[in-house]
Amino acid sequence: MPPEFSAQSKQRIERVLSRYPNKQAALLPVLHIAQDEFGHLPDPVIELVAKTCDVSPAHVFGVVTFYTMFHRARHGRNELMVCTNISCMLKGGYEILHHIEQKLGIKPGQTTPDGAFTLVEEECLAACANAPMMICGQDYFLDLTPQKVDTILEDMRRRWREQQKQSPVGSTLHGVGGPTGAKV
Repeated sequence: MPPEFSAQSKQRIERVLSRYPNKQAALLPVLHIAQDEFGHLPDPVIELVAKTCDVSPAHVFGVVTFYTMFHRARHGRNELMVCTNISCMLKGGYEILHHIEQKLGIKPGQTTPDGAFTLVEEECLAACANAPMMICGQDYFLDLTPQKVDTILEDMRRRWREQQKQSPVGSTLHGVGGPTGAKV
């Protein structure tokens, strides 16, 4: 059975569509809504978005694969984007990245088995004065040290476990599977 948007997402999409001159122009915000609901953008969801925005699935696929903020595969609830560009590199960005790899047992592009974390090595994240740094969601973590990273990861893990008790990640949504949309 193909995926469908929930009633809440359909309302959000209708509000978004009303602000644009045509459905195609609303593609990016509709993709965000789809990813919020389904957790990632597999082929069936790309087809749903294409139908919603009156564009071809190939067009949607091109947009999804162009922008790093969209995910074709399931990602962890906490996506850790660690900067390793020049300023961060000179101030220990790779040491922070390797510390996180060791702490979580994953490499960039991988997700922890429990779905709590995905690690991403990123180019400049625009906080060079406070290098090394990483972003998780809307939170910037600056002037990182291994000790700060340990505290951050412990806090995220605690909040993720609390969220798990309320609504487990991996529950099936409309036949696609993925996070429930709750933010940690």
